[in-house]
Amino acid sequence: MIEESESERLRPRLSQPGNPWWLRIAVALIFVVAIASIWTTNAWLTARFSENTRVRSELRLALYTGNLLSELQRTAVVPLLLARDPALIGSLNSNDFSSTSARLMAAQKEIGAASIRLLDASGRTVGATDRYQLGTNNVLSPFYVEALRSRDTVFTVANQGSGAYEFTYSRAVVADGKTLGVIVVGADLSRLERSWAGISDAVAVTDSEGNIILATEPRWRGLTMPEALAVRDAPSAIQRAFQVTADWTSTPIDAYVQGRAVMRAETRIPFRGWRMISFTTYASVREQVNAVLALEIMGFAILLAGTFYALSRRARSQSVAYMRESADLRALNMRLTREIAERERMQKELRVAEQTVQQSSKLAALGEMSAGVSHELNQPLAAMKTYLAGARLLLQRGRAEEALSSFQRIDDLIERMGAITRQLKSYARKGGEAVEPVDLRGAVSSALTMMEPQLRGRTIRVIRNLPRRPVMVMADRIRLEQVIINLLRNAVDAVRDRRDARIEITVETGAHAYVLVRDNGPGISDLEKLFEPFWTTKKPGEGTGLGLAISSSIMADFGGRLTAHNEDEGAVFAVELPLLKPRQDAQPLAAE
Repeated sequence: MIEESESERLRPRLSQPGNPWWLRIAVALIFVVAIASIWTTNAWLTARFSENTRVRSELRLALYTGNLLSELQRTAVVPLLLARDPALIGSLNSNDFSSTSARLMAAQKEIGAASIRLLDASGRTVGATDRYQLGTNNVLSPFYVEALRSRDTVFTVANQGSGAYEFTYSRAVVADGKTLGVIVVGADLSRLERSWAGISDAVAVTDSEGNIILATEPRWRGLTMPEALAVRDAPSAIQRAFQVTADWTSTPIDAYVQGRAVMRAETRIPFRGWRMISFTTYASVREQVNAVLALEIMGFAILLAGTFYALSRRARSQSVAYMRESADLRALNMRLTREIAERERMQKELRVAEQTVQQSSKLAALGEMSAGVSHELNQPLAAMKTYLAGARLLLQRGRAEEALSSFQRIDDLIERMGAITRQLKSYARKGGEAVEPVDLRGAVSSALTMMEPQLRGRTIRVIRNLPRRPVMVMADRIRLEQVIINLLRNAVDAVRDRRDARIEITVETGAHAYVLVRDNGPGISDLEKLFEPFWTTKKPGEGTGLGLAISSSIMADFGGRLTAHNEDEGAVFAVELPLLKPRQDAQPLAAE
């Protein structure tokens, strides 16, 4: 047997939890604090850096506006100077334009204008920095018409039809009160567009009507701003995925430019109602925010790594302890296995011994019944001898029919003797382990048949109360009959000294099936020890004290029980078994 102290020593260690509850709560709190901190930091830094980016965008707009105005003002002075140039006036008066274009080219290099053209009074180009323009007629061009009307420097914007705009200052060339021609100077604003594209993501300038006249996106020119923002390539699935990923942490989006979310800044240019609009992506904002978030996440990661390191150290120590405990458990399991095997062996030996004792008890009962059986057999044998002698005389006298009747009586006696021997042979056979449906009435009848010689030889009145309908139980018929015979034998022994000896056997049904054996003997002296092995009230040599103990064990195997109690006169033994099919309406026959 395994000592109880060893199992008690192992039980508390095996019931220890893997990790304390406070460690789990600490890890959960770290995760919650990390998520809340990252979310709050992201929102605050995004708003802050977005505002800084917006301020820088507005400062760039102010710088771009100043550069644009400076370029326009610088170009606006050139027509006034050239309109008073004596060489150009002389060329117009003499119609000698051989050196005019060279002079205009020299002026262009000094001033930095986009182009310079000289028109005569009829609108024909007589001098130009672009020789392909020579000889063209511009009589219907706005810069020519407006210059002749104003007599002052005028500014015009002309759409060249290819998405590009021409910005020109023009002024009439007047000498002695006579208009000789028009000087046209183009402002080089495309240079500003190229410089904007290198710094900002997108910049556009709109006129007083809202049309885009300058833009870093060539496709926007000539469109309104809503139309320009609608002009964008259909994004691919990957671009849409990146767009959604990039936008979830940003402030509300102002617009999309080239598939990227941008913030919009706008300012007014103090020139002819123009406005300048710039678009700046959130890339710089995200880079700055992500840098801070990376540091924050790294800090929490280090904290979690330290926590998990502590947990791993604890888990490692617990693993070592569990390995030791598992070794102890294996040893304990081996000892338990050996003990179980030993206990099973003992139970098998006990069952064999119990069956042996049961068979010995039956053989002892057969020995007691042998006298009655021999008496039962001697009577038919004597009668058969008489019938044979009578049959021989009848045959000698030729009375064959009467002899046949004697032979019939002899056959009946032989059948009776066969029934007695079959009953003895069935009772002597060992019972099996399997159970089957058994009618209690048949078992009681068979037991009374076996006990008939003893009951008849002692002048005992036997009363049977059996129901008319079968009372079915699950049992082994032979072992059940053995229990009933044991009870009848005890009852016979109890009433041996009574003149009015009486045994009553009753079969009843209710919630269970019952077999009651009553006698009018002296009763049971000690009910508590009644079913203990080797306890008996009989004289030495008359009994072993195992009959009731074996009967009680048999009834337990069938799921029932055997009880006993005293009444005013005698004792009552009760066999209780579960009903196979309860019969509530069974009515007993009249007592026999």
